[in-house]
Amino acid sequence: MALNYTTAEEAVMLVKSGDRVFIHGSAATPVILINALLARAGTISDVELTSISTYGNIDWNHPKVLESFYLNSLFVSGNVRDWANSEYGGYIPVFLSEIPQLFDKKILPIDVALIQVSPPDKHGYCSLGTSVDAALSAVRNARTVIAQINSKMPRVLGDGIIPISSFAAAVWQESELIEVDYASKTDDVTDGIGAHIAGLIDDGATLQMGVGAVPDAVLKCLVNHKGLGIHSEMFSDGILPLVEKGVITNEHKTIQRGKIVSTFILGTKKIYDFVDNNPDVNCMDVAFVNDSDIIRRNPKAVAINSAIEIDLTGQICADSIGAYQYSGIGGQMDFMRGASLSEGGKPVIGMPSTTKNGISRIVPFLKQGAGVVTTRGHVHYVATEYGVVNLYGKNMDQRAKLLISIAHPQHREMLDKAYYERFGQMVKSGGMS
Repeated sequence: MALNYTTAEEAVMLVKSGDRVFIHGSAATPVILINALLARAGTISDVELTSISTYGNIDWNHPKVLESFYLNSLFVSGNVRDWANSEYGGYIPVFLSEIPQLFDKKILPIDVALIQVSPPDKHGYCSLGTSVDAALSAVRNARTVIAQINSKMPRVLGDGIIPISSFAAAVWQESELIEVDYASKTDDVTDGIGAHIAGLIDDGATLQMGVGAVPDAVLKCLVNHKGLGIHSEMFSDGILPLVEKGVITNEHKTIQRGKIVSTFILGTKKIYDFVDNNPDVNCMDVAFVNDSDIIRRNPKAVAINSAIEIDLTGQICADSIGAYQYSGIGGQMDFMRGASLSEGGKPVIGMPSTTKNGISRIVPFLKQGAGVVTTRGHVHYVATEYGVVNLYGKNMDQRAKLLISIAHPQHREMLDKAYYERFGQMVKSGGMS
């Protein structure tokens, strides 16, 4: 079957008023299709956009966008935060592993899917490239699939191989993928956190890295490790030196032994070139990758995630600043739980002790309206640049003391006062300390 290419403007005419439109995300964000759709503002109405994370030069501020489109976000990325927190947008709290269920079970029926793919092979199959995640389920369930085909999109093996017969319209647009250089975001603080977390990782461990500078800082400290594996929601350039040095071999994994497994890839051109047609890399459906029962089967699973703030009892807020939706639940709990159930596994939260403005991230109480992503019953290891502590099996009094010990020194007096206000009477009356 030959593809008949059309323009983005013509392709998005397939979107009708009242449709729910899924937008492919991360490095695979189909920017040209999104901008062509937004340019229809004022001519269509009640169109709901749903996505995980979108990147790129998107004209969200095009005139009349808010009159025609509503954003119902599955994870709030930086370019849509204000929209998602307005009366014209919303956020759906959901584990990343369960987003495909929303589409498959028609809880969130998809009318149109806008995706970006690699060119078709000789058999007429394209790859979802750097982001399989929930896009595979969206393509499977959408009434109409519109594809932006890009020769710069790597052909990534795994679940994301789809036939061109699935496309109602196809647009050719050759452009470089969106790049994020996490290594450039590391500093002395993140390097310190990375060193503490690296000390927890045993040879033969299977790693999951969340998004941000801390995972890259951890990877930099693993050059002398042996036999590491990757089963992660995402990965970036930080794995490349470890692959080249033979540190990452995936030889001890139970699930897809010998292969790096992820559900999306986000980084620079170096990582996109690495994953292109690489038989050692599988990009899989997020319902598989983030399934805690799958994660736990790998030995010594180590999940490395971040937090916005943590209270003295161990409650982790990772998705909001008070009531302001900053990101989303994502896959943090999928991997925190999976790692904790793995034989020899370690779920880890790594974060700077303070914000860029010097505000303590370890707090007496979470901000009013803050979301608890990882409960105090699920938290184990917490690391800052001042050390790492294990809260598992500790009562709330003990947890508070441990967390204060890794807080920024400038905030320990404040936290000590909060500790005594909350636990001091219990100590005096003979409670555990």
